[in-house]
Amino acid sequence: MKIIADESIPFVAECFSSLGKVEAVPGREITPALISDADILLVRTITRVGVELLADSKVKFVGTATIGFEHIDVDFLRRQNIGFASAPGSNANSVAEYVVAALLFMANKHRIQLQGKSIGIIGVGNVGGRTAEKCAALGMKLFLNDPPLQRQTGDSKYLPIEQLYDCDFITLHTPLTFEGVDKTFHLADEKFFDSLKPGCVFLNTSRGGVVETDALKAVIKTGGLKAVALDVWENEPNIDCELLRMIDLATPHIAGYSLDGRIAGMIMIYKAACEYFGLEPKFDIGSFLPASVVRELKINPQFAGEQDVLREVVEKVHNIEDDDTRLRKILDVPAEKRGEFFERLRANYPVRREFQNTKIEFATEAPEKNLVKKLAGIGFKV
Repeated sequence: MKIIADESIPFVAECFSSLGKVEAVPGREITPALISDADILLVRTITRVGVELLADSKVKFVGTATIGFEHIDVDFLRRQNIGFASAPGSNANSVAEYVVAALLFMANKHRIQLQGKSIGIIGVGNVGGRTAEKCAALGMKLFLNDPPLQRQTGDSKYLPIEQLYDCDFITLHTPLTFEGVDKTFHLADEKFFDSLKPGCVFLNTSRGGVVETDALKAVIKTGGLKAVALDVWENEPNIDCELLRMIDLATPHIAGYSLDGRIAGMIMIYKAACEYFGLEPKFDIGSFLPASVVRELKINPQFAGEQDVLREVVEKVHNIEDDDTRLRKILDVPAEKRGEFFERLRANYPVRREFQNTKIEFATEAPEKNLVKKLAGIGFKV
């Protein structure tokens, strides 16, 4: 079989070579001519897959190594009897760990104690659910909003969005949808921001279009928010550089880019392709994950507060400020080349491993139990 794959999917050639000949190319270079005689197409969000791309192809199976699939015309694939797989949940832990790192970064910058603070989590699927668990481990009070889950389960823990407006923190984890009762496009609009508690800290790691950029800039200018962290942007890769200058933490859509999550996504679509073609998988996630560089950290919590210890430990594994610094260099790039710069940051993102790969050892014989519980709760081995 002939396989065309986005080269940014880690180990895609090594893994899918068990199914056929793999040609890995940049996502924006996947064209109708390139895939005309391909059997399998493997993409990430940068490639839009629908009738324009596939009309004259022989493609029998499409896989996207991402949790979302707004870039895929699933109805078209179904009508053409083309197999399809995405990777739901593959990078959920990665995004949740990013949120932890962002919370600790902004809490340190603005001298906020996270213990006891309220956080509203809008969207409680794979990512939002993991985020909720880690925020609870940090001692935060959870307020959850997910209308589809509320209707499906009837669970009263899923609150109307209005009951989240008084939270100290708000974090978005919804898909991007443009119609229907649960439309999320510009969910965070002028009315939304005007309703938030003054001094709220706002985070978005879902999709850029969930937030109305002009409304966010307006509330920042009036001082309505204490801090803002954005990993996703409207009109990516051509992001709003005025907004970039205004916020506390800015990263180039890499919250889900842990190596663990990216390889997990690749393995999910690999196994789905094997099943579709009736083949036995030869690889699993352990076939490609290397040992973590930071396998062990020895800490002495006697000389710092609990939250400072958590932040310092997290920074050893994921220094989110480095991600912010790299993106802000876009301001020195000519306007017409900023989109390319943004995409290069994503394509060349440094290896980041998840907390679960690092074991914490204590210099003291009897470490504080609450600190141990929090470290384990956000994902470290203790």
